[in-house]
Amino acid sequence: MAKVVGDSQSNRAAVQATNDDASASKLSCVKKGYMKDDYVHLFVRRPVKRSPIINRGYFARWAAFRKLLNQFLDCEGNGDEKGKAKKQILSLGAGFDTTYFQLQDEGKAPHLYVELDFKEVTGKKAALIETCDQLRNKISATASVSREKGEVLSDHYKLLPVDLCDIQKLNDIITLAEMDPSLPTFIIAECVLIYIDPDSSRDVVGWASKTFSTAVFFLYEQILPDDAFGEQMIKNLESRGCALLGIYATPTLQAKEKLFLDQGWQKAVAWDMLKIYSTFIEAQERRRIERLELFDEFEEWHMMQEHYCVAYAINDAMGLFGDFGFPNNQQHVLDASSSSP
Repeated sequence: MAKVVGDSQSNRAAVQATNDDASASKLSCVKKGYMKDDYVHLFVRRPVKRSPIINRGYFARWAAFRKLLNQFLDCEGNGDEKGKAKKQILSLGAGFDTTYFQLQDEGKAPHLYVELDFKEVTGKKAALIETCDQLRNKISATASVSREKGEVLSDHYKLLPVDLCDIQKLNDIITLAEMDPSLPTFIIAECVLIYIDPDSSRDVVGWASKTFSTAVFFLYEQILPDDAFGEQMIKNLESRGCALLGIYATPTLQAKEKLFLDQGWQKAVAWDMLKIYSTFIEAQERRRIERLELFDEFEEWHMMQEHYCVAYAINDAMGLFGDFGFPNNQQHVLDASSSSP
């Protein structure tokens, strides 16, 4: 039975603060050599040294995301020139994420990259972009930047303020951002929907399915609230004012998949992070990062990774995503034709 958890309004400021935590965790990983990111330090006021288990967990999250994103960017339709097909990325609750700037450096930036978040967050990010040449130069010298509105508008990058719970505003934002619903679109929601109420989460997932006919929806968030580790995880977050408002509505991998299928997505797959780390992230990469720090927290590592997951959903009107995702011989897949009503 679903439990009643904190007020969504009181959740707002505390959830926004998790953005700073995520940036600090990523910078800790970068400094230890887990991954490369020449931009995240610009968004962190007070660098902190995270424990090895946090560094490894953040690396696993980042590596899974980047592998799936790269798969999407590499998908080509019949008749497309290699790497020439127009694609879009839509990041919900983007915070201080630096993926756009990294993709620019890698020569992989899509035709359009749109980031959405609360105005309190986009205002800060817009101010940093406005004042930092290293960021501004990656967008456009002619970009329109307004820290007051929390907006950045350029041909290939948009940063816009929105409350994800307001679906009509989401429609307006897509129009303002000049997104093309017919283009292949990668939608990102990392620890975002879990913090809003279940009805609003369902609305966002359903809106995305109806809006984008060729799309991948990438979800990273917590699961398993009812065992001892899950209960402690929730208590720790609630002590910081961050209630996981959606976790009891989608507490398992199967529930994450069903969330997407019930809202019209054609296919959905969810794996916990332990399985992803063991079988999806490249073995060579695992060996490399496991040499970076002394690590002896194996029992806690296994429990922690079992309580986080990646779920992705697919709409494939253009037939691009036949080879997308986790290895077929490993995955438990639900599709709309086999899901229960």
